[in-house]
Amino acid sequence: MRFPVLVINMKAYPEIIGQGSVQLAKVAEDVSKELGVSIAIAPPLTELRRVVETVAIDVFAQSADPVLPGAATGYTPLEMIKETGARGVILNHSEHRLLLNDLAWMIGRARELGLEQLVCAPNPESSAAVAALSPTAVAVEPPELIGTGKAVSKEKPGVITRTVELVSRINPSISVITGAGIESGSDVEAALRLGTKGVLVASAIVRAKNWREKVLELARPLQDN
Repeated sequence: MRFPVLVINMKAYPEIIGQGSVQLAKVAEDVSKELGVSIAIAPPLTELRRVVETVAIDVFAQSADPVLPGAATGYTPLEMIKETGARGVILNHSEHRLLLNDLAWMIGRARELGLEQLVCAPNPESSAAVAALSPTAVAVEPPELIGTGKAVSKEKPGVITRTVELVSRINPSISVITGAGIESGSDVEAALRLGTKGVLVASAIVRAKNWREKVLELARPLQDN
């Protein structure tokens, strides 16, 4: 993953059922090429391979489970994520949390498999704990702001600056991005000014009436960083 980055988490919104995930991925790829910025996408697991085979930008799985391949009905081991051709995996999102010991195991296993790890955390202290596990990047997302349209970069800037400070103390090579309520280009600009290396966005893009316009708006601030 190249920083600064715009990560688009498609979640499981109805807009991306069927061909929607591929269509949004193509929009993200086109904008990435047009602006010369890094954009990564995270489609649902059911669409992962199809999206990987359609676009050249980084594709991340939205989640995985702390199991090895075998008798694990309903679970998705990291090995299956790797086999799709995905670049990495999002772990510990507030909607798909993991126990700390499971998270530590999964970060290590993903590293062994050559998968990048974008690990979510709700606050600066949890972000620091995650940083001690040496993932590729940490995404700080106060859960109370997710999907509200109230951007963390404006509502709680101290969360971002404190996270950047703590993570850099533990491992300055780990990039910090932020999410929760990011809706506009000015929200992204504010996040970057506070020291992050990008943003994690979901509903602002997926539920927008015009995907291209919204992706362009949120990606343009990355050009100057």
